[in-house]
Amino acid sequence: MEWSLLLLGLGLGGAVGWGLSRWRMPPPSLAWAEMIQGLPCGCLVVDEENQLILCNPAARELLSLHRWQPEQPRLLLELVRSYELDQLIQRTRSHTTPCTEEWAFYPPAGESAPLPIALRATAQRLSQGQVVVFLENRQTLVELSQARERWVTDLTHELKTPLTAMRLVAEALHQRLEPPLQTWVTRLLGELDRLIHLVQNWLEVAQGRSPVRNPTPVDVVALVQTVWQALEPLAQRKNLTLDYLGPACLWLKGDELRLYRMFCNVLDNSIKYSPPGGTIHVRITPQAVHQRVEIDVIDEGAGFPTADLPHLFERFYQGQRDAQWQESGTGLGLAIVRQIVVAHGGDVQASNHPQWGGAWLRIQLPWTAEPWSGEDTPPVKER
Repeated sequence: MEWSLLLLGLGLGGAVGWGLSRWRMPPPSLAWAEMIQGLPCGCLVVDEENQLILCNPAARELLSLHRWQPEQPRLLLELVRSYELDQLIQRTRSHTTPCTEEWAFYPPAGESAPLPIALRATAQRLSQGQVVVFLENRQTLVELSQARERWVTDLTHELKTPLTAMRLVAEALHQRLEPPLQTWVTRLLGELDRLIHLVQNWLEVAQGRSPVRNPTPVDVVALVQTVWQALEPLAQRKNLTLDYLGPACLWLKGDELRLYRMFCNVLDNSIKYSPPGGTIHVRITPQAVHQRVEIDVIDEGAGFPTADLPHLFERFYQGQRDAQWQESGTGLGLAIVRQIVVAHGGDVQASNHPQWGGAWLRIQLPWTAEPWSGEDTPPVKER
């Protein structure tokens, strides 16, 4: 029997690192299978009929396969009630490259309700219709990540109150002092505003990872107009104008507060890096065939440096801009944009526009052209 898998090693945090090779091996009941039995990660093999023919101790422990006996092949779905694992195996049969899936697996109920285990599975098609699956328990990593996010959320919540109080005191001092002492308080107010903005961004990062629950109808065209009106005082300092092209209104389901924050970050960035007297172009294009809407925001500034493009959505990354347009920031704005877009099931890309040369952000969000009906009818908004 021809096998097509070579386990290369384990990475940090229990991540499975492996590659592919080709060679002739004896049946899994011999030495090769004995090597699989000693792997620290879970490993199982199913035949062309999805019967479990090989399962090492680590996989038995992860999937609670204590009933299975090697000499009695049984359908995997009878032993493991996991739709995700079954679908992964089926998907792998039609691919020549490995397929990966992550999900929360619920072991069979015992004396108490089972707790979910965060699993990552990587599957590869073998010859004769067989599929090998490597399983990784990521529950510890998930719990560590959740604990870190709770710590960040708690810390930022605790920082908000004293920072707000300090700013109120600084404002009171600013009104009572005369120059040159007033200049020092002005600088203090600026630093306090920066800290408050940073804390607010961290809260957004910590709370924005979860997917959108209970989405409501949102008119994205009206939302863009509302955001622009809020930022218009900043735009007027540079005599900037907004050029919009698209439908008069377009409804999609989402979290209006998060989408508002997304557009705020995007348009604020465009205002910062636009030259005086420039135009910010916003294009909204619904695509019914692909069930998505494309939102393009393009400025007329110097654009993104090529070296920065792969890192723009990383936290705290601040690229090298032309000195005359350089403005301070936290490096979290675009990271928050991407986080909000991904939470809505969309995608965001950054590039430079070939015609205007300015920074170009393309946001794609899920959308359906089906009419609203019943309780989903969007509310009437005054314009």
